[in-house]
Amino acid sequence: MSKLRVLAASLLLVACMSAGAWASGELNAYSIMPEKYASQVFEAFTAETGIKVNFMRFSSGEALARVIAEKNNPQVDVILGGPADTYEAGIEEDVFEPYRPAGADAIPAKFRSKDDYWTGIGIIPLVFLTNADFLKEKGLEPPTSWNDLLDPAYKDGLQMADTRTSGTATERIYSLVKIMGEDEAFEYQKKLHQNIQMYTKSGAGGAMPIATGQCASGIFYIVDALDIQQQGYPVVLSYPVEGVSYGIEGSGILKGAKNMENARKYMDWVSSKSFAQFIVDRKINYIPTRDDVEVTNPALDLSKVKLIEVDVAWKGEKRKEYVDRWINEVIK
Repeated sequence: MSKLRVLAASLLLVACMSAGAWASGELNAYSIMPEKYASQVFEAFTAETGIKVNFMRFSSGEALARVIAEKNNPQVDVILGGPADTYEAGIEEDVFEPYRPAGADAIPAKFRSKDDYWTGIGIIPLVFLTNADFLKEKGLEPPTSWNDLLDPAYKDGLQMADTRTSGTATERIYSLVKIMGEDEAFEYQKKLHQNIQMYTKSGAGGAMPIATGQCASGIFYIVDALDIQQQGYPVVLSYPVEGVSYGIEGSGILKGAKNMENARKYMDWVSSKSFAQFIVDRKINYIPTRDDVEVTNPALDLSKVKLIEVDVAWKGEKRKEYVDRWINEVIK
């Protein structure tokens, strides 16, 4: 009888483990957040919940195009990261599922979709990233104005993101429009184009060429610029006195997600204090949207930076118009 009890207990344990694994299941995701960070985020989520995550990384424009193309048969359940205007543009295409995460109340309303289609998990202002050796060679100070990048010293020396594929690039346009006015912003970009060496597909694409001296400077989200600096490369971060706008790094559930329960668990987790503390501790350089987590990196202290507030819904409405105008007026 004792052997039978042991066998029964063993079978029960196996059944429970199998049931637990089945209950945990999987989650499929597109990440706009860089892969080196996304892998850490998803590993931590799996460790805490047991839910395995399969993901592919794309720039924001690519991810948006994919979920729109797949909306009648979504291939993923959630998107991690990317600027909130990407989500606003997706709302217009009816690709997101509203969900209010458990931790939403600790996140200020301006960092969340008013209808719960996306939730902000981090704040990332734009910043100039410049090679320090280039500045020394040219006898220049780090740029502190948008107009500094028009200096002939930067001829064929700038790399920054392509608006057709990158949310960093569309953020650049929003900043300029709010600072200069719409027509003036596009006139400025025509002049800036004369100093461009290359437009990169992703927002971070030009950061390493600047770090290694292949080019001089560019405009990036702070998360990508700080990553290069923390690797020890000779680079300088600076902000324009006219101001910069900032991206709200978002996350959201796809309409028709095949793993909806797990997608909701994921949204609860990325909206939690635990997640916010995780990105601070791991030096994943997003400023948490939650107001109950303290940022410890002095480089993320924005008290002396002029931040331009730009309505996220407006960004979503203007995104395609400005991308088309940039293509037709700036690079043609």
